[in-house]
Amino acid sequence: MSGSDAKQVLLAKPRGYCAGVDRAVEAVEQSLDQYGAPVYVRKEIVHNKHVVETLSDRGAIFVEEASEVPEGAHVVFSAHGVSPAVRDEANGRQLRTIDATCPLVTKVHQEAKRFAREDYDILLVGHAGHEEVEGTSGEAPEHIQLVESADDVDKVTVRDPEKVVWLSQTTLSVDETMQTVRALRERFPKLQNPPSDDICYATQNRQVAVKSMAPRCDLVLVVGSRNSSNSVRLVEVALGAGAGASYLIDYAKEIDDAWLDGVTTVGVTSGASVPEVLVRGVVEHLAERGFGSVSEVDTAEETLTFSLPRELRPPRPAAAR
Repeated sequence: MSGSDAKQVLLAKPRGYCAGVDRAVEAVEQSLDQYGAPVYVRKEIVHNKHVVETLSDRGAIFVEEASEVPEGAHVVFSAHGVSPAVRDEANGRQLRTIDATCPLVTKVHQEAKRFAREDYDILLVGHAGHEEVEGTSGEAPEHIQLVESADDVDKVTVRDPEKVVWLSQTTLSVDETMQTVRALRERFPKLQNPPSDDICYATQNRQVAVKSMAPRCDLVLVVGSRNSSNSVRLVEVALGAGAGASYLIDYAKEIDDAWLDGVTTVGVTSGASVPEVLVRGVVEHLAERGFGSVSEVDTAEETLTFSLPRELRPPRPAAAR
């Protein structure tokens, strides 16, 4: 697969933190700075082991449910979003909430509410049990059905095939999602598309970068945690695009030297919830094993940023009279 015998690393760009993750992690850090420890976080703020451990060391306490948070305490909602029922529970316990839901996930929630108001059947393409899916489904439980893959399409029932729309979890593989949508459209020709693209720009960009790089790679290493949907997808995309092999790792120390036998080109990328320090660790680890040449495969420029949750923004100065 590689064009020369020199050992090299191809580094996908873009990789790592997206705007929504950056905002969510900063929300926990700012909460700790403003309110002091402990600050509670419902679920993992983002799906990355290193990030959760680092924030825990600073005084963040991660809980599964709002019911575990002492009454009146500060709680941060994770980037994956929550259902109205979770918000109600937090309000009932007088919790001081900081909502770090990614604005792109919030957009899908708004779409779900709008189509439910218009009495559509909503087919949500996503993974059962994923926090984002639970949050979106909770916005309109009477209207939403989960469709995990094209294999599920035969089980879908709708009230009116003229009023059906599909929405999607933001972190899926673009190709797999469209395969599911094509199968849905065969059953329901009037199936409507979301008003705007649901799959997050960062998820798409990272998949495109890996697709571009993978055919040249004997091995692609994806830095990311196993519960990170978008990181798991990157391994699948790399293999589908022609990489000789691909593995998901949290840290450089998890690289098995046997993976490098006979390999001349290693591609490296990272999921949207992965800090760059972990990628640097992998590149250094590879350099120690003879992969000294590093070049970036650049397929997109990302400039999007999101402001902090409003609860953490400084108060606006009073307007001059």
